[in-house]
Amino acid sequence: MSAQYQRFLKVLEKWPAEKSKVGSGEWTAEPAIKMSGAKIISGTAVAKSIREELRNEVTAMGKQLADFVPGLRIVQVGGREDSNVYIRMKIKAATEIGIDAVHVQLPRSITEVELLDKINDLNEDPRVHGIIVQMPLDCDTTIDSHRITDAVSPEKDVDGLHTVNEGRLAIGDLGGFLPCTPWGCLELIRRSGVEIAGARAVVLGRSKIVGTPAAELLKWANATVTVCHSKTRNLEEITRSADILVVGIGVAEMVKGSWIKPGAVVIDCGINVKPDATKASGSKLVGDVDYAEALQVAGHLTPVPGGVGPMTVAMLMKNTVRSAARFLERLATNQWALQTLPLKPLRPVPSDIVIARAQKPKDIAVLAKEIGLEAREVSLYGNKKAKISLSVLERLKDKEAGHYVVVAGMTPTPLGEGKTTTLMGLVQALGAHKLRNTMAALRQPSQGPTFGIKGGAAGGGYAQVIPMEEFNLHLTGDIHAVSAANNLLAAQLDTRIFHENTQKDKALYDRLVPAIKGLRKFSPIQLRRLQKLGITKTDPNTLTEEEYGPFARLDIDPETIMWERVVDINDRYLRTITVGQSPTEKGITRETRFSISVASEIMAVLALSRSLEDMKQRLADMVVAFDKRGKPVTADDLGVTGALAVLLKDALEPNLMQSLEGTPVLVHAGPFANIAHGCNSIIADEVGLKLVGKDGFVCTEAGFGSDIGMEKFCNIKCRTSGRKPNAMVLVATVRAIKMHGGGAPVTPGAPLNKQYTEENLELVQKGLPNLLQHIENGKAFGMPVVVSLNAHSADTPAEHELVKKAALEAGAFAAVVSTHWADGGAGAVELADAVIRACEQGNQFRLLYDLELPLVDKMNKIATTMYGAGKVVLSPAAEEKIKRLTDAGFGNLPICMSKVSGSFTGDAKIKGAPKGFTLDVEDVYVSAGAGFVVAMCGEVTKMPGLPTRPAIYDIDLNTETGQIEGLF
Repeated sequence: MSAQYQRFLKVLEKWPAEKSKVGSGEWTAEPAIKMSGAKIISGTAVAKSIREELRNEVTAMGKQLADFVPGLRIVQVGGREDSNVYIRMKIKAATEIGIDAVHVQLPRSITEVELLDKINDLNEDPRVHGIIVQMPLDCDTTIDSHRITDAVSPEKDVDGLHTVNEGRLAIGDLGGFLPCTPWGCLELIRRSGVEIAGARAVVLGRSKIVGTPAAELLKWANATVTVCHSKTRNLEEITRSADILVVGIGVAEMVKGSWIKPGAVVIDCGINVKPDATKASGSKLVGDVDYAEALQVAGHLTPVPGGVGPMTVAMLMKNTVRSAARFLERLATNQWALQTLPLKPLRPVPSDIVIARAQKPKDIAVLAKEIGLEAREVSLYGNKKAKISLSVLERLKDKEAGHYVVVAGMTPTPLGEGKTTTLMGLVQALGAHKLRNTMAALRQPSQGPTFGIKGGAAGGGYAQVIPMEEFNLHLTGDIHAVSAANNLLAAQLDTRIFHENTQKDKALYDRLVPAIKGLRKFSPIQLRRLQKLGITKTDPNTLTEEEYGPFARLDIDPETIMWERVVDINDRYLRTITVGQSPTEKGITRETRFSISVASEIMAVLALSRSLEDMKQRLADMVVAFDKRGKPVTADDLGVTGALAVLLKDALEPNLMQSLEGTPVLVHAGPFANIAHGCNSIIADEVGLKLVGKDGFVCTEAGFGSDIGMEKFCNIKCRTSGRKPNAMVLVATVRAIKMHGGGAPVTPGAPLNKQYTEENLELVQKGLPNLLQHIENGKAFGMPVVVSLNAHSADTPAEHELVKKAALEAGAFAAVVSTHWADGGAGAVELADAVIRACEQGNQFRLLYDLELPLVDKMNKIATTMYGAGKVVLSPAAEEKIKRLTDAGFGNLPICMSKVSGSFTGDAKIKGAPKGFTLDVEDVYVSAGAGFVVAMCGEVTKMPGLPTRPAIYDIDLNTETGQIEGLF
């Protein structure tokens, strides 16, 4: 680099800073200054004014959203000094305005792929609102500069050089980012007071950065534009016709006074170094216009330096602030730009799978963008399902949450009463018909019922999740991850017992803390074990023989083991098994059993965790057994916490799918309600509540009747999350009410008795107490209860009216009949209206009991209030375990009642709403990681079995089309 050029850079860098510091009070020249001839248009003064305006805008942004700062990233490859000068100028201007400008300097050795990766990272960073790539690229490798500028997201291309932004300008769409130098030229012309519309404008030069976009801007400002270049004939004649002359050709003082129309506006975009012996530096900066001659002819003229140069930086800052403002606007905007899918219901209503396949889902990436997710927050699993990163919660942490609605049911028949179908109809009505931001939040179904008899859980008819095959089968593998984690812990548990029984203290210790390449050290989880034991040593070689035993031995009492292996299918022959029968296990056997995967405590942990850190701690706290001194043994004691967290890391992210009408659905976690707490995940609800915004709705479901799922939703899930639901939707059917009124048994696979297919008001009247108890259950938590009567073809208007009248008299907020199964969202609009009104009521939500109550008192509170029981009676084994759990510090946990779903009592054969009965609690155990104590009421199996004719007989794969057949 020549000494003359270095001096030029120093002059250039100092010029705007010395002349136009924001707020300095110095150099208060007006934008247009009258000299001996032309008025001088001071870019320095205009740029200063713009920076003052931008600083005020940035200050206002910080007030709108606490700690918000516009972010600019300047990417430079190599270290050219001329580029460094320009970068310092940009950072200085940004700092004065309040923009967080960061110089991202990359080595000359960087490859094109590495540079593209870096730009992509910046594209996906929500803290970055503007990206510029400093040209030229000073690199050792060949890099396509056009490909690099086009790699910058058009939404962050504050240089205005992306092909998309260039194209928008070409067609007159000025809503994109405008190239900075031409935009600065236009702003100088406007601020001079000269009328652009109707003027004849000539642009001298056709470069991509200045000439061509300057001509486009002038054209769309209604000037008549001519572009001249090196091949243009009669150049002087053309320029003399210009009312506005913009020059950017890179030739020092080429345009003479004779080229200029008297009184014209002349914008000089050139900057060149010219020798000047009168200057101390030996040179001076000049433009492409002969300044002295032009001054005598032009009406308005920009100087060099101090004209266009400062404006380029100012307009770059303006683009950055504009981008940040758009980001804030998107953040504050509550209404999604959701494109719904039209429904064309057929009669008779086809099967669920026929309906699902007739509707082509939206690409899930499109849906994700519609609901406000950033690309970096979405991991695609094909094009119909995706996982959502937990980082969205950090991005939206200051956004107000939406309305929270829980959908529960009355005590169901074995066929189910359409709780999920009603939820899907409701969200389709709210989202596609009432145009409210609405998210469904569902559990992932187990494959046990899918291949058994109950079928899937995607809803039904014209109120479904799609694609229903993927929803009901593997989805994204979360349940498999839970199974693997659960069984890894079970394997480690039995293996630890084996090794402790077959080795002495020293040998066991040496194998637990081996020397690897001569170095012996504790792992972090082993250091936690030492801390728990009160041993402060960190060097394995310093432990005494007396300390080997406590560290190496957990002394698990096999009779107290609570941890079981799991598999996600119904298999009755795994209900009782014996492990350790191989000769290699040296006679160390024990009786145990398998549970279905969704009954695993790890599934409950997944559902109740609020973050990765919270999940890891809950996994560590899980109690698998007690030692021979009566102390709890945890997963952390077994050294498996980190490994479990690794297996479950991706499973903690909720899954995104869609409804038949294209509204979003979150699917995550799947604990059974009669065994565990029966709700989807806290994280999915939190993501949904933030995405829908303060006027939106998240509708989630709680398993089985309100006495089971809804009670745990409130007392366990909401207690953990801190959320207060705004309303409860109670799903009922005439069929279920008749069954509780004394109707004939309802048996899957068998025809319904005519009591259910003909009008029978007497049976309805007798069965109403069951529904009314569920209404009372919702009211006990302070929630307005909206009864949704899920209509069936055999129902009569008189039956519907009888139910609605009774529900309202019992204190329901509203009672409506819904036909969503046959009509989709259109059939649940009245329900949606009722829910909207219910959520407008003041939130009076309250919990049922305080944690300080003894465990048995909490059980009694639930049984008497939710079930209508007279009291709870504990078996001797349950009494002993309650004492053990209380002594171990688990007495202040909430209660998870494990009870049959078909009755308020512990006996599924007893229907209706009996009062004052005794509820027997046979067993009690702790799910310390999930954070509740389970009370087993009667015989509730954790491993379902297959019926005589399971659904597997009908399920097949068409090898020609690849489609699943016979699913539902």
